Amino acid sequence: MRLDRFLSNLPQFNRKQVRLLLVERRVRVDGVAVGDPHVEVREFSQVLLDDQVLQVGRPARYFMLHKPMGCVSATVDPQHPTVLDLLDEPDKHDLHLAGRLDYNTSGLMVITNDGQWSRRLTQPQTKLGKVYYVETEQEINEQYIETFARGIYFSFEDLTTQPATLQLLGARSARLTIVEGRYHQVKRMFGHFQNKVLRLHREQMGPLTLDPELSPGQYRPLTAEEIQQI
Repeated sequence: MRLDRFLSNLPQFNRKQVRLLLVERRVRVDGVAVGDPHVEVREFSQVLLDDQVLQVGRPARYFMLHKPMGCVSATVDPQHPTVLDLLDEPDKHDLHLAGRLDYNTSGLMVITNDGQWSRRLTQPQTKLGKVYYVETEQEINEQYIETFARGIYFSFEDLTTQPATLQLLGARSARLTIVEGRYHQVKRMFGHFQNKVLRLHREQMGPLTLDPELSPGQYRPLTAEEIQQI
């Protein structure tokens, strides 16, 4: 939120006092003295008034993980290993999953504590494509391409999927790009043709591509460049 609103929400300051503090540049955000009321204060920002800590601040964390099959996209599960179980990180239960994958789906997962950043990555409004490698029980033909591009009606949600791009790779394999994350969406799209998905692997989310050096179950921090791309 804006710095002036952040300060006004604190019980010890009224609006007049906030204006005066900013004019006198007594407030520092992440070590920088600030006089502009429009400066953004994020949940990770450290905010000081002189030497008094108004918000401690904490580091933003971003990880890329190669999810294996047989692992639950959840923070806690009483029966199955979870994605967070694969992380050897302090305070890992402060993290959340930026998009989920089914139990038997493998591939790219992004884990972070930055909610604003993860929403930009996952919300359909941002139009960031999610790319999947798909293998099916029956053959895939050109009709799939046309149907996916038009969108498929899901009666349960009473909606039509947004246009998707399908690239045929073989008789029973393809690469599918979608901009949504509906419940079991990829499997249901192929289910429209009564074609069972045998293997599903997420390769990419927006500009983030699964690191080929990561084996299933391995992870690494995102680079500064990868973070800034979202």
